[in-house]
Amino acid sequence: MAKRDQGKIISVKGQVVEVEFTDHKPAINDVLLLKGAEQVIMEVYASSGPNTFYCLSMTPPDLLYRGAIVENTGEPLRFPVGKAVLGRVVDVFGRVLDMSGEVVAGGEMRPIHIYKHVSKNISTKQEILETGIKVIDMFAPLIKGGKMGLFGGAGVGKTMLLTEILNNIIKSQKGETLSVFAGVGERVREGLELYESLIKAGAMPRSSLVYGPMGESSTVRYLSAFAAVTLAEFYRDELEKDVLFFIDNVFRFAQAGNELSTLTNTIPSEDGYQATLESEMANFHERLIPSSKRSISTVEAVYVPADDLLDHAVQSIFAYLDSVVILSRNVYQSGLLPAIDIISSNSSALSPLVVGEQHYNVALRAKALLKEAQSLERIVSLVGESELSAEDRTIYQRGRKLRKFMTQSFFVAQDQRGKKGSYVPLATTVEDTLGILDGKYDHLPEDKFMYVGSVKEIKGA
Repeated sequence: MAKRDQGKIISVKGQVVEVEFTDHKPAINDVLLLKGAEQVIMEVYASSGPNTFYCLSMTPPDLLYRGAIVENTGEPLRFPVGKAVLGRVVDVFGRVLDMSGEVVAGGEMRPIHIYKHVSKNISTKQEILETGIKVIDMFAPLIKGGKMGLFGGAGVGKTMLLTEILNNIIKSQKGETLSVFAGVGERVREGLELYESLIKAGAMPRSSLVYGPMGESSTVRYLSAFAAVTLAEFYRDELEKDVLFFIDNVFRFAQAGNELSTLTNTIPSEDGYQATLESEMANFHERLIPSSKRSISTVEAVYVPADDLLDHAVQSIFAYLDSVVILSRNVYQSGLLPAIDIISSNSSALSPLVVGEQHYNVALRAKALLKEAQSLERIVSLVGESELSAEDRTIYQRGRKLRKFMTQSFFVAQDQRGKKGSYVPLATTVEDTLGILDGKYDHLPEDKFMYVGSVKEIKGA
């Protein structure tokens, strides 16, 4: 074995280790090992001086100290890929977390950082990927090969909605689609619940879960996102499968990068975030693209701190999304689940060229009705519904029926709610919404529309 280049640790700040190399300098992303304790792994992150480098410690820094010698492997961190990872839960190193034996990757290991030009292979075809969730399919449809963001503060149902989308699409695709889930900076409990729900739904054999939960270091949380992307790329390019990529949570990915930036003494940018935030988001998102043969469709949960959509980290994500779904605390507190703010949510796919004339026109009419009904809400709260004109009363009542019709029971929440989930085809959603808009169901009380699949389930419809 060739002799490895050596360096010396000159400082340790949490997960960031500063290393000095006097002879051959390492490349960015090279993996360094502590001499005499090769289980201690570091990755070169950035230059800090002419001969010094900031490195990210991927293992607990207990064994690190000033003056310790490190060796450069000359290679980036590699992640196991292949069919052996299907049905498994692993960490950024490919170590199993599901207590089901080691992952046998057949020797296939790929670097998690890839910088290559892929624009000539990008597919520009636009096709709707049906989720079976009425409010999403109607107002913010997901494009196959596109990206959807689920934005919301704490406790409004982002993870539940993301899990339901995963469950519905995997089951409807009947084995043609594989999924990769990146758990970045979220609770271990939520990861376990997702794992159990996928097993129960029979979708786990076609899924791979890569976890870097909030209990892990900022380095592991940051790199877990890139490990999951590497796996998704392999499924798309080598297995030639359509891939569903889910990440919970992109804000935690940005937050991990911010923690590392602070430890490397980088001057912050807007809102105190790292100056490299935009490039980090680009390195992550620009790999999640459809190729000329197969696609990667992405659904991202995005935590919104203090319910502030203008937060700089949140704003840095919008540019990469085709569909934006905003979850509202007010809607959640009203008991309308999923708690989506229909008026604020949108999609570039909501075009007659993509969804068709009927869907497009019905969606526009429905949004306009909801806006009018919302403007009448304050008047009703002050003087009562009886004081509205006949025309305004009709608009107000239809708006309330439509909003309640957009509630839905989820399969992944069956155990908690005690009510069976429903999958509603897009054609049914469009037809029923049109019926509400045209007054076909004016004779039905609004409470009948809560948590039904199709209007046909309501007696007397």
